[in-house]
Amino acid sequence: MSTLPAGYRAVDVPESRRDHLLEVDTWAFPGALTDEQVRALPVPLAWDRTRGVEAPDGELVAIHASYPFSRFPVPGARIPVAGLTWVGVHPGHRRRGLLRAMITEHVTRSLARGEAVSALFAAEAPIYGRFGYGLAARDLRLTIPRGAALRDVPGAEDVRVRVERLDPSRHGALLHEVHGTSDRPGWATRETEALRESYLADPEPLRDGAESVRVLLAERDGRTVGYALFRRRSAWEVPGPRGTVRVREVVAPDAAVARALWGVLLDLDLTATVETGMLAPDDAITHLLVDLRGAEPRTADNLWVRVLDVPSALAARRYAAPVDVVLDVTDTLVEGNTGRWHLHGGPDGAQVGRTEAAAHLSLDVRELGAAYLGGSSLTSLAGAGLVTELEPGALAPAATAFGWPEAPVCSWVF
Repeated sequence: MSTLPAGYRAVDVPESRRDHLLEVDTWAFPGALTDEQVRALPVPLAWDRTRGVEAPDGELVAIHASYPFSRFPVPGARIPVAGLTWVGVHPGHRRRGLLRAMITEHVTRSLARGEAVSALFAAEAPIYGRFGYGLAARDLRLTIPRGAALRDVPGAEDVRVRVERLDPSRHGALLHEVHGTSDRPGWATRETEALRESYLADPEPLRDGAESVRVLLAERDGRTVGYALFRRRSAWEVPGPRGTVRVREVVAPDAAVARALWGVLLDLDLTATVETGMLAPDDAITHLLVDLRGAEPRTADNLWVRVLDVPSALAARRYAAPVDVVLDVTDTLVEGNTGRWHLHGGPDGAQVGRTEAAAHLSLDVRELGAAYLGGSSLTSLAGAGLVTELEPGALAPAATAFGWPEAPVCSWVF
């Protein structure tokens, strides 16, 4: 277990220390906003889960927090997950072990709450692997030309799409309800009121010259079944208008709704391109577009997952095929995870327990986290030398079982 250097101490950060927290955050993550603008922004933290580190003189110099995702989707199930967030260290106190001490504390406190898994978005990709977080989900970004051809979908004409200016007081509960209907692994629901309010807030300093947020509401049989959040940014050039549609989030339960929403987004007047937010790599738009290449597809890292309690986490999810494998796991941060674990189960559930039997595969807890949501194949990890097949023929069936029909993704950064 990592400890803080002499004179430093871990402390609760209540809401009464909000300004101190924001001071550390702006040192850790520099930006163009003034102090007054920063203080005016909503802070969506769960204050009872917000912690920090004080220097010997009592100054708050490091912070971290977590969101309580009580129904986080994993393959075939929903489980409690600790959403690690707002991790920052003042630049004058770096290289002293503060980050490692905070991660260690986060793991300990999460386990005490019964959260067997932690997830996060990484500001810098190289940081969290050394603490056992594996890249569990990737997202897709597109820049689609206005008017790009889409394939027809039966039933799309029966979906009515309304365009409105976003009003959190009127739309908030409805959007939250629709967003929470997806069981795609990694699709974290904004469970707290503070998170919901913060996500739909639209402060002018963060618009970057664009309009306020608009919403498309997809309705079928008088009921809202999907939506898209977007804003437009005007640009005028000699040939004419070259505005941009910035799509923040699209939620569509089926192909007809997806076709109806994208059909509107790709045909807004005075625009030339549509820039998407974080889409799943297998999002419907990748097949609806006649010319995906023309949308300049790019991928980026999305969720990073850390398995905190190996047997509980592995038993909580479901598996795409029968699995009967012994995993030899290493974990330098949580000693109780190290050892051989017998995983036996399938689509209806699984049992996990310690075993003295010979291992079929060996891997670090980082790679177990990468594979946990079904988005990183054990076979591909083995191809990079990160998973070792100890029993010939064991890798392929295990990789098949750990996979999942839908690619994991989180549609928003927490």
